Amino acid sequence: MTDRNLRPGEPLPHYVNEAPFDPYRADTLTPEQERYYQASEWRIMWWKFRRHRVAVWSGAFLLAIYFAIVICEVLAPYNLHSRDTGHIYAPPQSLHLFHEGEFIGPFVYGFDFKLNMETLAREYVPNPEKIQRVRFFCRGDAYEFWGVIPGDIHLFCPAEGGTLFLFGTDRLGRDMLSRILYGARISLSLGFIAVAISFVLGVIIGGAAGYYGGWVDAIVLRVIELIRSFPELPLFMTLSALLPVTWSPIGVFVGISVIIGFLDWPGLGRAVRAKILSLREEDFTTAAQLMGASPRRIIGRHLLPSFTSHLIASVTLSIPTAILGETALSFLGIGLRPPVTSWGVLLNEAQDLNIVELYPWLMLPVVPLFLVVLAFNFLGDGLRDAADPYR
Repeated sequence: MTDRNLRPGEPLPHYVNEAPFDPYRADTLTPEQERYYQASEWRIMWWKFRRHRVAVWSGAFLLAIYFAIVICEVLAPYNLHSRDTGHIYAPPQSLHLFHEGEFIGPFVYGFDFKLNMETLAREYVPNPEKIQRVRFFCRGDAYEFWGVIPGDIHLFCPAEGGTLFLFGTDRLGRDMLSRILYGARISLSLGFIAVAISFVLGVIIGGAAGYYGGWVDAIVLRVIELIRSFPELPLFMTLSALLPVTWSPIGVFVGISVIIGFLDWPGLGRAVRAKILSLREEDFTTAAQLMGASPRRIIGRHLLPSFTSHLIASVTLSIPTAILGETALSFLGIGLRPPVTSWGVLLNEAQDLNIVELYPWLMLPVVPLFLVVLAFNFLGDGLRDAADPYR
């Protein structure tokens, strides 16, 4: 019967294929679908992460930054402690390629210096007749690579007898670009150490609270609430002030890392507890218990791997918090102190508003700090979205 022969109100014919339907049958899948169904969880997470372009670029930027701090002695044009007393508070020198229409290559104009006797301000004027070419892969200030291997090879150096202050100099005539590169090693590595401590504490304490429940869960929750009830910055300041002033710079560095790590674990611990609570009632957990697996094995081999991707995203978002914590403490003068150089220590030297008004390039450490924290946040958002099974 065709549609033309249907009477008014008569239903349309309906045909049902009674053969069983298998959506995963080889002849019903496209190559893309088959590749997706056979992929592991990590591969699917990587495919989803690649679609987050901002997160991918942020990850590449952070990889470049962390590679730079590994070889900062080579990248910095000057040694960390090199001083040029003839160029105190020198402004940044602009990099040029052309002089009077002629291509010369990377170079800077040398300074003519004079002291203003009325304001007692140092005045530096670029002199177009002083062309100072930038040298590459050259020998310059001596250094010890990671404090062990002596060397003097730099990626780029000032001209012989010239200067190369791309970010200006500070009150002692030290190159700001070199100090920012050296300071990045301290600030960024401290963030990783602090997050490693908080990660271990959060996983162990949060995992125990979620798996055992009862009085263990109650005690852990009360401890988390107690730590969270204190204002964060005053608590940081109080604990940092308790560090002995006689400690070495390395001791202070380790102490600040431990303090930040011990105060940052409650957030991750609460997230791990919530995940364990939801997963401990699953069938695979019950099967592991019936087979005689110990609680440590169940948590470590069955529960934690079930949300490892979420842990990675949480850790990524915690690193900028640790970096900002160190920077704030050092800026207030109760964190790292000279001769240790970090971004917070550099900003501590620019607290005077009069100095900032006269020498604004002393605030340049804010720029890499802002970019790194922003990149970590973008990377964490991308990893969190990629780890979400419902996206």
